[in-house]
Amino acid sequence: MEEIRIVLPKIPDYHKIEVYENNGGYQSAKKAFNISTDEVIDIVKKSGLRGRGGAAFSTGLKWSFMPKTTDKPKYLAVNGDESEPGSFKDRQVFEDNPHQLIEGILISCYAIGAKTAYIYIRGEYHKWIKLMQKALDDAYEAGYVGEKMKEKFGTDFYCDIYIHKGAGAYICGEESALMNSLEGYRGYPRIKPPFPAQRGLWGNPTTINNVETIANIPKIIENGWEWFSSIGAQKHPGTILFGLSGHLNKPGVYELPSGILLTELIEKYGGGVLNGKKIKCVIPGGSSMPPLRGDQLEGIKMDADSLRDAGSAIGTAGVMVMDEDTNLLKVLLRITKFYHHESCGQCTPCREGTGWMEKTLKRLADGNGTPKDLDMLESVANNIEGNTICALGDAAAWPVKFMIQRFRNELEEYLKPEIILPVKNKVHSMRNTVNPLSTILR
Repeated sequence: MEEIRIVLPKIPDYHKIEVYENNGGYQSAKKAFNISTDEVIDIVKKSGLRGRGGAAFSTGLKWSFMPKTTDKPKYLAVNGDESEPGSFKDRQVFEDNPHQLIEGILISCYAIGAKTAYIYIRGEYHKWIKLMQKALDDAYEAGYVGEKMKEKFGTDFYCDIYIHKGAGAYICGEESALMNSLEGYRGYPRIKPPFPAQRGLWGNPTTINNVETIANIPKIIENGWEWFSSIGAQKHPGTILFGLSGHLNKPGVYELPSGILLTELIEKYGGGVLNGKKIKCVIPGGSSMPPLRGDQLEGIKMDADSLRDAGSAIGTAGVMVMDEDTNLLKVLLRITKFYHHESCGQCTPCREGTGWMEKTLKRLADGNGTPKDLDMLESVANNIEGNTICALGDAAAWPVKFMIQRFRNELEEYLKPEIILPVKNKVHSMRNTVNPLSTILR
């Protein structure tokens, strides 16, 4: 697999503004400001760039939803609320390439007609917030951001960028909950429609893009849409920041062309499984994505369409690898506990369902469950999926639903068998635990 670096180039001290400038930094913005906004949107659309935050939606198409004529202010919100377990790619951009993100924001704001942009960063990312603020301060001082842009770039366009620190709520990674948080309200997702481009921040047109998505923009403008669209998978082009974690010899963030084989990603770049053990399970896109069996990974490519066909999703490209000794029941319980804790509670199926799933899995982990509980868990997951305002319900349901479907035999090994007791010439099954009455009352 050819090594191509777009978002995380191997240039020492690239996070420093003088190094970024010496390597052509901020020249893509100057180039973009000299063509029309429609041309910029068309270039991004033709490049095939798809969102790197999970939905993999066409970036250029999303930009085109912004109204052309309106007397209302427009906003850009950059989603850096990286809270998905297994995902840790955006912080590498904050640390290693903040100025390319800033330049991408400038071009994006110009394209959609926004004068203000917000970078919403996960509250726990104290170090990366400071690094990003330092880079932004340097960009302001150099005249690349704010009203000084008029003189620096010789254009009438200018915009301001602000960093907003989250408060540790996973739900604020959902775009409409993020907007509520920015406005100072509780992070509740909003019912759609209206969509953000129609009614976003403070009731005004807003576009929300992921950090990695925006960081691609300067290189697309610099090298052209043909160049970008020729990299990786045809329908999901470009590079992707893959976050490898779990039982691997070389975990970390790897920038590679989309469409790379999952097995190659694990063996060549992740260094293979620790101690040469077999793979039992892989979650390819962060904890909310459907897990894959370790014995069914051959031929699976890491792009949105290929993973969808394989029964999972690219998500945030956080690849979590579990070896043959992994207790999947404990893994599932830990994931479910997270989503129960992070549910905002607005939707009844998610609020109640995540709690039921955690309690049931805890009972199973304590050795007090039966195979019937697996059926009930799957039923609860099916009743959550697709019945909530935002995708957190699906994120909580999919690990449970697909782990049971694909690893049922594995999960049943942790359950106590039912015992058969003859009672007055009839046969009854009873859970091999404590007083049956207490079981009924659970």
